[in-house]
Amino acid sequence: MAKIMFQFGRSVVAAIGSAWLMAGGLGGSVVLGQDQSAATTKDVIFARKIAMGSIAAHMDEIDTMLQTGKIDLPRGQEHADGISVLLMAFPHLFPPGSNQWKPGEKDPGTDTFASPEVWSHYRDFYEFASLGAKAAYSASRADNEGDFRKYGAALRASCDGCHAAFLKND
Repeated sequence: MAKIMFQFGRSVVAAIGSAWLMAGGLGGSVVLGQDQSAATTKDVIFARKIAMGSIAAHMDEIDTMLQTGKIDLPRGQEHADGISVLLMAFPHLFPPGSNQWKPGEKDPGTDTFASPEVWSHYRDFYEFASLGAKAAYSASRADNEGDFRKYGAALRASCDGCHAAFLKND
């Protein structure tokens, strides 16, 4: 009983501490209702780079499983689930004002590598993300290794197709 009360107490303390920090603890300010116009184009580009980095990290794990044939189904399902969620949000990180492509030297941390075609063919871009999200979701719910392989391959094809059409490397 004492152990249960201790765990309950730890949870309550953690919740109170989290709420305190979110409400401005340590000298911060409350950001609830903050004017979102303060976000810059560079912020949006940085956010999509973070999202794509997370997608790539998950995809690397799935690719390794598919290439080696060593499928860890529960782990693969977790990675696929993460990708499906991120891909549902990803196209919304491309507002019109974030079309900043310029050839030449780029800062990989802040400059965009999104091709201008993202905005001129947004419907196609959105469709790639949607197809990828659906394949990832199906892989996350695969009942067996064969289905996981099939949906993992479809996800990889969707990623490769989108990158070929909408990613600038020069």
